[in-house]
Amino acid sequence: MEPLAIRLHGNDNVVTAKSNIGLNSKIEDEDISTNQRIPMGHKIATKAITRGDAIIKYDNIIGVAKENINIGDHVHVHNTGMAEGTKDYQFSQGCKELEILPLEKRASFLGYKRNNGKVGTRNYIGVISSVNCSATVCKKIAEAFNDDVLSEYENVDGVVAITHGTGCGQTSKGLGWDLLQATIGGYAQHPNFGGLIVIGLGCEVNQVSGMAQSMEWKDSETFKMMTIQGVGGTRKTIEKGVKLAEEMLPVLNRQKRVKCPASDLILGLECGGSDAYSGMTANPALGAAVDLLVKNGGTGTLAETPEIFGAEHLLTRRAINTKVGEKLINFIKWWTEDYLIKFEENKNQLHQDPSPGNKAGGLTTILEKSLGAVAKGGTTNLVDVYQFAEPINAKGFTFMNTPGYDVTSVTGLIAGGANMICFTTGRGSVFGCKPTPSIKLATNDKLYNHMTEDMDVNCGKILLGQSTIEEMGTEIFELILDVASGKPSKSEINGLGDLEFVPWQMGAVT
Repeated sequence: MEPLAIRLHGNDNVVTAKSNIGLNSKIEDEDISTNQRIPMGHKIATKAITRGDAIIKYDNIIGVAKENINIGDHVHVHNTGMAEGTKDYQFSQGCKELEILPLEKRASFLGYKRNNGKVGTRNYIGVISSVNCSATVCKKIAEAFNDDVLSEYENVDGVVAITHGTGCGQTSKGLGWDLLQATIGGYAQHPNFGGLIVIGLGCEVNQVSGMAQSMEWKDSETFKMMTIQGVGGTRKTIEKGVKLAEEMLPVLNRQKRVKCPASDLILGLECGGSDAYSGMTANPALGAAVDLLVKNGGTGTLAETPEIFGAEHLLTRRAINTKVGEKLINFIKWWTEDYLIKFEENKNQLHQDPSPGNKAGGLTTILEKSLGAVAKGGTTNLVDVYQFAEPINAKGFTFMNTPGYDVTSVTGLIAGGANMICFTTGRGSVFGCKPTPSIKLATNDKLYNHMTEDMDVNCGKILLGQSTIEEMGTEIFELILDVASGKPSKSEINGLGDLEFVPWQMGAVT
């Protein structure tokens, strides 16, 4: 008989339901019976827990009992509150020697080598707006290139508009400005763009000429800049943009995929619509794939600072030195002591996460969610920590400071150079992004079968005993190489990703 619940560690005082469990059901492995109906993914007490005592999962504190909890009780938001996370960061104490394969033994994929040494996994023409005022013009240019037009160019993945809702009505200094500049600049030099057209209105704060000067952009066969006011209006700018893209298409089509080592991959790690199984199946399986990528000389970048809150000590122990560990802690402090405190209604936001969907899926506190979320990063050393959209230059496991909103988080990762994304979900997601392909990993079999047209990998096989975490990690790693080589992900097949460029907007709009 299949076990009804999963125990993650011998020291835990809760187990997790593998499926919906009825009242008075016997959980044989734990020698307990349920006192209530337990939804799939939710927790059951295996020991009596006194009010104020810790609730333990993953051998870590995920909360405290708000009332006395009996053996067999449902453990969730009704009887569980937040606990203080540990401050025992133990910088670098968990660091270990790593095996990095020599170049000749590394796995490979077929990618587009760029003149700056970077490697693309896709070959797009990007039409980027400097400001929202030019967004519709950019979209009209991209819309001119439908599948019939592009069918003549087998080595071109498409023409995509990269538009956003800001670029003016803001000061040209401060963190908000810096992040917008870094984000647009990161996309402009992303290796998944073989050609680029940057379009502004002409009078905006975020001037095209200003970016060109600060970022050293140069006009070339595959890089063009213009403003609507300079060209002479909507129609003329669209016509000129279409003509420029038409001229770029044959140039991009001459670019061929070549064999590249896996060390040329920067894999962004993301989650959305998490459930209790995320930390048991998809996240650790993705972590196993990241370990393989790091072994092959590549880079995996974890993100979403609010969603490692309370589990940061697991990362600081793996930091290669105190400086790297302190960079991570400084971002945590920035969130709790600076950014959120400015907004009275948001000052306890990190404590109030998870979302309603997370809670419905069995996640009770941000500590529980975070302990599962960090599993996406695998087990190797933390080699560097980056600000949002900062270029990711290190090889190995890294972290980027981003918000917990997945589309903005991935925008930062792509701006930093991520040429592949892996996205875990337990509740379901239809996320996609351009120019970087996204692979979606389902945490459970039910979701995979229900949304199979959107899910690339069924990590629920781990729960069913059909695969181990290590085997699933190998499957994910091999799929990463295949998709990087041109195999379309489910989100690409569905045509997703045109509206997911969402820079991190902060500060006043004037």
